[in-house]
Amino acid sequence: MATYVILSRVSPQALEDPKEFRQLAKKVSAKIKTECPGVVWKESYGTLGRFDVIDIVESDDPKQVARAAMILRTSGHETTETLMATPWKEFLAEL
Repeated sequence: MATYVILSRVSPQALEDPKEFRQLAKKVSAKIKTECPGVVWKESYGTLGRFDVIDIVESDDPKQVARAAMILRTSGHETTETLMATPWKEFLAEL
């Protein structure tokens, strides 16, 4: 399976009410699980930098990863950037 990093910035309006944001996060997560069964969520991190959330996912189908990112954008009030990640040793071996 390929590894992908989804970097997200959450809109300020989505963060106005933490309770509502938690409910939205659950709703978005459930939608992704239903509509993108080939995407395995490995980890999610909240950050204090340029991005608010970093998600690490795996999938053999890049179209499902793209679909998951689009669900985050449309349902989660986020902007996203998705990167394919290669383990460092494999990356160096390909050079």
